[in-house]
Parts: sequence; structure tokens; C-alpha cells
Amino acid sequence: MSETEEAITLTNHAMLVAWGQYAHCIGLIAGLEAISMSQKTVVHSPQRKVIEFLVANLGGLTYLKDISRSAHPLDQDQAVAMAWGQTGWADYSGVSRTLHDLSEAEVQQIIAVLQQVSQPMIDREVFLACSAGRLELDGDLSPRPVSDTSTTYPGAEYGHMNDRIGLGFQAALVSIKSPTYGRLGLSVALHPGSTVSSTQAANLAEAAEKRIGRYPLRRTDLLQIRLAATQKQQDHYQQKVNQAQQAWERANAKVICVQQEVAEAQSRFDQLQADYTQRQRLERPNSHLAKAREKLAVYQRRVSRRQAAVTKAEAHLIRQADHQKACQITLATLERRLERFQADNANNSAPIQAVFRLDAGFGTSENVALLIEMGYEVYSKPFGSWLSRWLREHRRQRSDWLRVGSNAEMMAWKGVSLEDFPYPLDIAQERFWTGPDDVRLSGLLHFGSDHVTADLPGWFHYYNSRQTIEAANKEGKQVFEVHHLKVRQSFALALQEQFALFSANFVRFASVWLAEQCPQVPDGWKESTHPCVKEQVKVGAHTSAWVSWKDQDCLLRFEDRSVFAGRSLHIKRQWSFQPVLPFAKSYFFSAI
Repeated sequence: MSETEEAITLTNHAMLVAWGQYAHCIGLIAGLEAISMSQKTVVHSPQRKVIEFLVANLGGLTYLKDISRSAHPLDQDQAVAMAWGQTGWADYSGVSRTLHDLSEAEVQQIIAVLQQVSQPMIDREVFLACSAGRLELDGDLSPRPVSDTSTTYPGAEYGHMNDRIGLGFQAALVSIKSPTYGRLGLSVALHPGSTVSSTQAANLAEAAEKRIGRYPLRRTDLLQIRLAATQKQQDHYQQKVNQAQQAWERANAKVICVQQEVAEAQSRFDQLQADYTQRQRLERPNSHLAKAREKLAVYQRRVSRRQAAVTKAEAHLIRQADHQKACQITLATLERRLERFQADNANNSAPIQAVFRLDAGFGTSENVALLIEMGYEVYSKPFGSWLSRWLREHRRQRSDWLRVGSNAEMMAWKGVSLEDFPYPLDIAQERFWTGPDDVRLSGLLHFGSDHVTADLPGWFHYYNSRQTIEAANKEGKQVFEVHHLKVRQSFALALQEQFALFSANFVRFASVWLAEQCPQVPDGWKESTHPCVKEQVKVGAHTSAWVSWKDQDCLLRFEDRSVFAGRSLHIKRQWSFQPVLPFAKSYFFSAI
């Protein structure tokens, strides 16, 4: 098309046109089209259908069939196709077949492209967050339920699906607090529905570290102290096992001894009984035969008692051996961890400071200890009944509750050393008034440099600000419709999760880019930390506009019937972005 030629088309998906322009700028379309895929091209290439699936996710379509069966079918919108560099879109059935036939290697290539194009923005946000002090990470599991009678979702298992037990999956997500965009998703992994939070803390931390390419300095000094204490505990259990072994051997020896006495008493009794029978003598209460019978009965009862003692000693030996074996496994685990963490520190030329906030499902003693040893400042709640007894006993000794919210009070203890935990923790008890006579209690725990016990309202609100990850879960379900599984093949399910995570970030990235060049963008969209993602996707991406093309640039003029009537967006296919240079990152992180 020459510079003087202008194509004008009508789109029913205005923001998808704008986002197509941005996708070109960051190299997303070129990256996806360059992927080598085994499926053949008839009318539409498999790469095009993958792009179409991504666009459908960006548009927040509830079901895959909405591509072709909605009121304004996406596959009939030529303006969106042009914006995304395509000559047209495939029917949803063709997209479905392509997704079903994706291989694991192809999905990994697609994910690599998504991460590659978004990595510069994430790197900059990590840089900005750390320059302001530290990185803040939040992790959670989000359920993906399916019909309980379904048999066509590979890997689906029964587990906690919101407020019930049902069939489905669990998506493990990690997000970062972003100075520019409010929050960004770092990673997502799909697990069977039976997966519980307590098994995923380390996986979440490692996934975040892999994505940002940075991690804190490991606390190997603390780990060495814990290792030494565990070695002493191992020696103690070994001593207990040796003592239990000796007690079991003594009990066995006593059984053998009394069994010999039984045998002798039995022989003596048999002889006397034969003699009495031969001589036709009566057994009287004080006769030799009666005394022999009584003595035999005494030894037989003694055998029963000695055998019971052996059983008891054997059970004690097994318990002590189990303790010793468990401690030995823990010791081996800690030794391997120390070796790995020492290697991490040796290779970590630019460590960061980072906080990890997790809910009670992740707050087992082992998870908290591991995150501490990984170098994180940890905010969480205790899992299950851990700390319940300690809190119950210690809150009875105090009455200094401090109001921290409209219906919440707290009291706290600083640097508490617990018998079942290797490191001192800041512990708090929360009290919530949910009715005149209805009080609910909860615990909080913290490890790190923050003086949380000196500012209980700050501790309360800072921990509860982890609702950003809850908001991310809600956004995924209500905006990008991840709770409606649009595919059934396992690799395609993983791709849908990755597309939803990427889409949430993509809209935020594009909002800043669009606001810089389009003054008529709605005011709410200009606030980069809260760019009205739901409105952009659910309204803007389904609003009609006239699209005028001139070379690679376009003009979006919203129709008079739309909520954005009177606005025009002149969108240039250009992007100015200053990435964080490697030497700058290394220098800065080393300095802090």
C-alpha cells in the first residue's frame, strides 16, 4: 500500500486492533510465526491459529467456539487480522484441532517466545523495585474445576475447588509487585486438582527466580547452624536406638530364661503327675503335685509378661529407629541443600533482597524454614494447628490487644524461639469480631529485618496486601476466563494458562505504550498501575470502531453508538523502550 492509499474497515474488536499494533512492536508476532511446527498448512498455518488463540484470550472469550459463534465472530473481523499481520482467521474448529495436536516441544517454544518478548519489561520492573528497596513476591494456588463426571481432561484429579471438593486442576501462580504496572505475573504451572499448597512453596520460589534471573543470597550460615543441631539430634536418636536395642535384647534374654524355667517346671510336673497316677494318689492342696502345678502356672504367666515386655521393647525400638531414620533423611536433605546453596552463592554476583508472602496453606514449618534459608523475608500464616497451642497458652498471659482494622485486633511476640522450629520468628495473634458474640482467631508469622512487632497495623495491612495475588486470580477468571478450559489436551491446557498470564501482563504493557502516543485514551486507562484491565478487555476489545490504515499506522475512530464515542486513537507501529543493560543490573545489584 502506498503512502497515499488508505484502507477503511469496520472492526467490532477495537482494542484487539490496537494490541495487534503493539504485538508487532515487541516482536511477538514475528516470534510466534518463526516457530517450527509439524502440522501442515492447508488454508491457515498452525502458527496463525496459535496467534488466533492468543488473540481470543486477549479478548476474554469465554469459550473457544466464541471465535466463530459469538454475536460478532472474531474470525470474521478482517481489521483484527490485518492488525495482527494475518490475511484472515480460521474457524474455531480448526484452532481446536491445532491446539489438540500441539507437542510438548512446540508448546515450550511458544512459551519461550512469550517470555522473550516480555522479559525486558520484567527486568526493568525488577530493577526499579530493587532500586527502591526490595522485590515483593506473592504466590498462590488457583483452582480450575471441570465437571465431576468428565473423563476427557488428562491429569484432572479431585481436590479443593473453591468451596467444595471437585474434579479439576490447580494453577500455581507467582506475581511481582511492579512499580510501573502495579503487578505482573511471573510464572504459572498447572497441576492435578489434588495438589495442595504445602507441597508448592519451593516450586513457586524457584519458578520466580528462574523467570527474573535473580535470587537472594542464601543464608548458608543459618543452614550450617541448623545442620549442626540436626547432627546432634541424629546422634541423640542413634543413642536412643542403641539403648532401645539393648533393652529389647535384655527382654528377649529374660524370655529365653523363663522359657527354660517353664520347660523344667513342666518336666517336673509331668513326672509327679505320672507318679501320682501310677500310685493312685490324690492331689491335695499342699501336695508336691499341687505345688508343681502352681509353680508351672507362675512361670507360664511370667512368660506372657516377658513376651509382652519384648513386644513393648520392640515397638519402642521401631519408634526410635523411625525417628533416627527420619532425622537421617533430614540431615541428608540439609547437607545437599547446603551444598547447593553454597554453589548458588558462589555464582550469585548480583544478589537481591526479596520478600515472599504466602497464605496459611503454604505455611508449614518446613516451608517457612526453607524460604528463610533461600534468603527471603517471609510473611505467612501458620499451617493447620502449627503454633495453635503456643498461641493459646501465651495469649492467656496478656490482654494488650491493639486495634489494627475495623474489626481486627492483634498482639505479637518478637523473636520467639520454638522447640519445633530452627529459627526465631515474629509471631502474632489476630482476633476478628464477626458478630456481637462471634470471635475468630488467626495467626501470623514473620522472619526478616522488618520490625513488624513495633508496628502491628503496618504488619496487618502489609500482609493483607497480598490480596494482589487474589486479585490476579480473580482477574484471570473474570477477565481472561481461565476457569473455562477451552481445550482438553494436556499441553494445550498448559498453553492456555501461559496465554492468560501473558495476556494480563500484555494489556498492562500496552496501556503505557498506548497512553504515551494517544491522548484520547480514557483517563482510567492512563493510570499504569491500575489501567482498568477488565474494561479494556471486556468492553474495549468488543467495541466497534472504524479503522483507517496508512502504511503500518492506523487510526481507530470509535463508532457513535459505543461508550467511547468521539474518541480517536492514532496508533503508530513504533515503540521506544530502554531495557536494563546487563552491566547496569550487575553493578546496581552488587552495590546494594
